[in-house]
Amino acid sequence: MPSLLAVLLLPFAWLYAGVMAVRNWLYDTGLKASASFPVPIISVGNLRVGGTGKTPHVAWVVRELLAQGEKPAVLSRGYGRRTRGYRLAGATDTAATLGDEPLQHYQDSGASVPVAVCEDRRAGVAQILDNKLDITNVVLDDAYQHRRVRPALSILLTEQQRPFYRDYVLPAGRLRESRRGARRADVVVVTKCAPGLPDDAQRAIAARVRRYARPGVPVLFSTYAYGAPVPVTSASALVGKEIVLLTGIAQPGPLREYLLAAGYQITHHVAFADHHVFSAADIAAVAAQCRAGQCVFTTQKDAARLLAPELAAAIAQLPIFYIPIDVQFLADGAARLQQMLTSLFQPQAVV
Repeated sequence: MPSLLAVLLLPFAWLYAGVMAVRNWLYDTGLKASASFPVPIISVGNLRVGGTGKTPHVAWVVRELLAQGEKPAVLSRGYGRRTRGYRLAGATDTAATLGDEPLQHYQDSGASVPVAVCEDRRAGVAQILDNKLDITNVVLDDAYQHRRVRPALSILLTEQQRPFYRDYVLPAGRLRESRRGARRADVVVVTKCAPGLPDDAQRAIAARVRRYARPGVPVLFSTYAYGAPVPVTSASALVGKEIVLLTGIAQPGPLREYLLAAGYQITHHVAFADHHVFSAADIAAVAAQCRAGQCVFTTQKDAARLLAPELAAAIAQLPIFYIPIDVQFLADGAARLQQMLTSLFQPQAVV
């Protein structure tokens, strides 16, 4: 049931949903144009604002495409950057010039995968192709509502604990458009699931999703696998199980739960909003909470922003580690999504 505040905001949500519905109708009927491109476009996005796991799922898609012998490029809006327009990632870029998530993609690939940012995804894809980069496809990060580009494969993410079918449109809830937007998805991935989510629970969730998705659209389930702590600074040395947690992401809950289950004691959690731009004062506040023998744990996305040149002196003496995240699919989800990616590059039969 919605809260009292959500109920009071519902008229504004209906208005916003109506505007989005008209916009989608214009694209669905062709009155507004969606561009196609000579290479497959793969879109990864969500209906909800923030926190569904787009970054690690984009990384999974990129790794799978590379494993299949394809040459992907990644295009993102570059949320939180201080630059404008099209920008192709390079060795001197930081989170300030590129955005934390694109910078993470660039670093994950060892600079072997082209990563670009552009507010206008259609212009961004066109620029990537004009640059004559050696690519065979483009992966769009967080572009589900960017209707000016027509994807060959649209992957919709929704959290198990915060599914779109239990949410409401802004400002009454956190949805960017109505639940009916799920009909554009070619596959729906329910993210951040418990690794042992029972089959009957999966079927129940899938049934709720299919009330809004197109008939026959696969509903897959994924979970997070956390890796060993990775040092961020030269001062990083693991000592004990007492840690200070530093986060600037939308949903730090799953990370907290993992760390506690792994036997860590979180003596203090310094939590900022998603994409928070860290300052030297923020780092000083974290350092003040870090007792002798303790380490600071953070996320990989936050680490990208902590490594900003202007913070180098502030973090130099702090033992900071990030916890890497890998996406794993339940049941045969990985194989099914792999096949959907493979089919994008198979020759189409001529009728």
